[in-house]
Amino acid sequence: MTITKSAEFAGEDAVSAPDSESHSDPHADAHSSATQPPSTARKLKEAAKSLLPDSLFVSLLHHKCIGRYPNLIHPVTFNEKILQRNLRPDPRYIHLSDKLLVREYIAAKIGEKYLIPLIAAPDAFTPEVFDALPDAFVMKANHGSSFVEVVRNKSETSFEALRVLAERWLTTDFYNIARERHYRTIRPRIFFEHLLLDQRGQIPADFKLHCFGGRPGRPIIYILVISDRFGNDTHGDVYDVEWNHLDIAIGPYKRSATPAPRPRHLQDVLDVAMRLCEDFDYVRVDLYAPDNLVYFGELTFTPGAGVLPFTPDSIDYEWGKLLA
Repeated sequence: MTITKSAEFAGEDAVSAPDSESHSDPHADAHSSATQPPSTARKLKEAAKSLLPDSLFVSLLHHKCIGRYPNLIHPVTFNEKILQRNLRPDPRYIHLSDKLLVREYIAAKIGEKYLIPLIAAPDAFTPEVFDALPDAFVMKANHGSSFVEVVRNKSETSFEALRVLAERWLTTDFYNIARERHYRTIRPRIFFEHLLLDQRGQIPADFKLHCFGGRPGRPIIYILVISDRFGNDTHGDVYDVEWNHLDIAIGPYKRSATPAPRPRHLQDVLDVAMRLCEDFDYVRVDLYAPDNLVYFGELTFTPGAGVLPFTPDSIDYEWGKLLA
């Protein structure tokens, strides 16, 4: 594809994000725009973005986030191949990316015990729904990424505050964020889950297992562990299946100075991931592993929307070789 200089400047301005973190994660921009009232400038920017064809949009976004234009015809890197998925998704991605519908798949595949208990998935969020919620819960939306609100004490929030947030989520067209086409037909819904806490009363780390191979029992797996995601000391550390702390950084997350202790039930985590990835040539399986338990988070087929920076950059090419 040939991009003129004027189109480059106009297009990249149209897909630019309002903060530096969003440059490495377009979904962070989605969360920001869905939790704050849209300004006139943002409305104009969104209107400009909507005029760009998908292939041009993702090329400009990739250049802004990764520093080079992607090869969409003969992709080589991990991100380039993910961009192809954005534009030509497997039909299965629609159902499995819906955070409510995927629960049916998980229950049938590995069992309901791995599902975080669902409190409510109402057709409408009303004062009656709010009143019936427990003192602690998590509010989520099913149709995208980063739509998560942790409530540890219901008395510290209100129905009106959560209603406003829920309405912003529901009116956010997640497809427009990075042109991941499988999100276009997911019907937005709000739902509420049990708040997972470990024995220390802390929110457990996210285990994001990048699974390559699609061969039962023999995938190649890299584990990104995001700790203190909702706190002030967030880190992202990459391990192999032997829990070796790898010199890799993904997205905006900084590595910890020292690795976390090897989970005693690491093999249980890996076993669940291997079961869930066996039908795909690549999928990121998100799990939570508080204490000796394992809970399902989500399946992600286009992580970072294909604009996920790696440090070192060579990992983008190495993982590209693993993805058919």
